Amino acid sequence: MFYIAFSPVYALSLPEGHRFPMLKYELIPEQLLYEGTCTPADFHEPAPVNDDWVLGVHTSTYVDQLKTLSAPAAMVRRIGFPLTSELIQREWIITQGTIDCALHALAHGVGMNIAGGTHHAYPDRGEGFCLLNDVGVASYYLLTNRKARKILVIDLDVHQGNGTAVMFAGDERVFTFSMHGKDNYPLRKEHSDLDIELATGTSDDAYLTTLTQTLPRLIEAQKPDFLFFISGVDILSTDRLGKLSVSREGCRQRDAFVFDQAIRYGLPIVVSMGGGYSPRIADIVDAHCNTFRIAVSKFG
Repeated sequence: MFYIAFSPVYALSLPEGHRFPMLKYELIPEQLLYEGTCTPADFHEPAPVNDDWVLGVHTSTYVDQLKTLSAPAAMVRRIGFPLTSELIQREWIITQGTIDCALHALAHGVGMNIAGGTHHAYPDRGEGFCLLNDVGVASYYLLTNRKARKILVIDLDVHQGNGTAVMFAGDERVFTFSMHGKDNYPLRKEHSDLDIELATGTSDDAYLTTLTQTLPRLIEAQKPDFLFFISGVDILSTDRLGKLSVSREGCRQRDAFVFDQAIRYGLPIVVSMGGGYSPRIADIVDAHCNTFRIAVSKFG
């Protein structure tokens, strides 16, 4: 039984220069359906998340600024998108999607959000195309409802999960692990529970060796009972923002290894997509689709 949270894109409501980063969210489900990896029954559009869960990790002032489209101009520039009511609605839907995926994963092993991974959203502000921190809100939901005791966030986007790191600093119930480019955004890094910084140009062998030597030991040491995986494909050598040199096959092996660890240790896992900025949209879509193909092969 497979579950994919799918959110409206509203790309046409954005100015021309902001549409490209959103196109993959339309094309990924189309490709998965076209090739037969998934069926229409696998896709589910969530309702917007209840503000009570959002306010568990975000400040009331910030939430009000988003909902009333009154965020300061400097913050809007850091976010990178003009604020619209459609964009805010989509963020609330994406966030509920990650909660819904978590509930499905508890019963069936895995849940996939076709968006999310908005790890640059801090408790009191957004930046880097991130408004609400979907993994942060979903973690709060699980912990508050006693559906998880200890959560491990596996953030393998090329950019550090700075907002998530700050959100759960000092909270022993959530362990934040970020493996990211050393010379990449954000230039001023926060402190995750475990940060691994990769040198510019890191390729498949070094990347995969680091991951395979780290993740099993981390799971054994922390003993989580739930995993969130941010599977950004901006680690690709083709990515215009990534600065790493991982091949598409290396990225596929990364995803397969993470899923294998979830299965090995019997841990439910939720995947949020994270970033991807290769100049060719086909490179982005195929790399993201690999994550779904692997999940279907291992959990379907």
